[in-house]
Amino acid sequence: MTRAETNSARRTRRHPLRLPALEIMQGPNRRIYTFAIDGKHVDTIAAVARLRRGDDTQLHGYQRPESVAHVAAIRRYLDTDPNPLLPNAIVIAFDDRVQFRPDKATDDRPEFVRSGTLSIPLVDDDDPDKPGFIVDGQQRSAAIRDAKLDQFPICVTAFIADTPADQRSQFILVNSTKALPKGLIHELLPTAAGALPVPLMVRQVPATLVERLNFATKGPLRGMIQTPTNPKGLIKDNSMLRMLENSLSDGALYPHRGARGGPNYGYMIAILDNFWGAVAEVFPDAWGKPPRRSRLMHGAGIIAMGYLMDAISHERGDNDEVLSMSEFAADLKAIADDCHWTEGTWNFDDGERAWNDVQNTPRDIHRLSEYLRTRYRRSVRALPTPRRSR
Repeated sequence: MTRAETNSARRTRRHPLRLPALEIMQGPNRRIYTFAIDGKHVDTIAAVARLRRGDDTQLHGYQRPESVAHVAAIRRYLDTDPNPLLPNAIVIAFDDRVQFRPDKATDDRPEFVRSGTLSIPLVDDDDPDKPGFIVDGQQRSAAIRDAKLDQFPICVTAFIADTPADQRSQFILVNSTKALPKGLIHELLPTAAGALPVPLMVRQVPATLVERLNFATKGPLRGMIQTPTNPKGLIKDNSMLRMLENSLSDGALYPHRGARGGPNYGYMIAILDNFWGAVAEVFPDAWGKPPRRSRLMHGAGIIAMGYLMDAISHERGDNDEVLSMSEFAADLKAIADDCHWTEGTWNFDDGERAWNDVQNTPRDIHRLSEYLRTRYRRSVRALPTPRRSR
C-alpha cells in the first residue's frame, strides 16, 4: 500500500462530522458556509498553516507565529468572566473533501441562501492533513482550546478553496485592514491568486521580484533580504521593495513591467543580478555587512543605488538589451573613490556628513541619490568603455 493509500485509509476510519449549516451564495462562483461548533473541537477539523520555507525554498502556509500574550489575554477573559462572549466568527478554508448537502427547498427562504448539512471528514489527531486551515482567528481558537471551560460554542464562517494560492489571497483580504505585519503580506503576495485591493496588486510585482532574488536564483542577493521566513537577511525587505518600485515606475525595470503582456521577470532578474553582482564586486568591503556597519546595505544605500542602476541603464543600454555585470562594474568603478560606505566622510553639496550619519529618511535618501548620480554623470565622458547607441 502506498503512502497516499495509507493516509486515505487512515482518514476514512472515522465517520465524518456532520453539522447543520447555511450556504450563502456570494457571486456566481463563491459559496460561504456558516455553522456552529464547540470551540474545543476546532483543531480536529482545521490546522494552522504556519508561514515557512521548505528545504526547496518554496513558500508554505501563511499564518504568522502565535502571539502568546494575545492568547493569554483572551484565555484570561474566558476563564474569569462569568458570561464570556466572542461574537466574531473564526474563518476556515476547507479543501474539496468537505461537502455540503442541501435540505429540501422551501418557498420562504431567500434565493441566495439554503440550509443543509456540512460533512467534514475527521482524521487522526496527530495527522497534519486536516481538511481545513484557519484563515482568521488562530489566537481565539488557541485561547478556547486552552481555557478551563468544558465547552464554548462559536460561529465559524468557511469557504472551500482547492489551492493554497486561493487560501493566501483570502487570508490577505481578511487581514489587510488589521494590524498585520506588512512583511508577512509582502511575502504572501507572490503566491496569492484572485482579486486583491489595488495597493496590494501594485506591490505584487516587486514582491515577486524580492522572492525570486531572495530564494529562486543564485544571484548576489540570494538570502540577503530580511523577510518573515528569512529573518537573518541583512537588507530590509521594505527598502528593497521601494528600490524596485522606483525602477518599475520609470527606471531600468520599467520597459519590462508588462503593462499589457505580463511582467518579464527573466529580464528584470537579469538586470538586478548583474547590477548587484557588480556592486558586490566593486565594493567588497561594504558588501554583506550589517547596515550599522555599512551604509551600502542600509535602506538609504539600497534605494540610492537603485537610482544609480537606473541612471547607468539609461546611459548605456536600450529597452531590448540587458547590461552585463562587467558593464555595470566599469561604471561603478569610476565613482568608487567618491563612496564612503563604511568609513570616511561624504562630501555632499550642502556640507560634509560622516559615513554613518546618513539615515533612512526621504531627505537623506534624496541627498545620497543626487550625490551618486551627479558623480556618475561627471565621470561618463572619461569612461573608457564606449556608450551603447540607443
